[in-house]
Amino acid sequence: MTSTIEAVETLKVWQCVGCGRIDHPQPCVGVCRDQKAELVYASDYRKALERIAELECVLNRIVHTTPRGHSWEVSYRALQEAARKAL
Repeated sequence: MTSTIEAVETLKVWQCVGCGRIDHPQPCVGVCRDQKAELVYASDYRKALERIAELECVLNRIVHTTPRGHSWEVSYRALQEAARKAL
């Protein structure tokens, strides 16, 4: 199975666990200790949240759909199509 998730560029930075400084001076509370951190652009984050919301809608439809009688195949096909669109 192949993934349709696009690669998101990350920024590798050093961030202080005490004051939160990221590669530039900020007022420090005196407990600085740097650790590696990765950041993403806000636009990439928003796109990911939109995709998650679309997928949640499909999952909610699956969870709350109860096919009646012999209509299970129609329901299944509709949910399958909704999932394709979300992916």
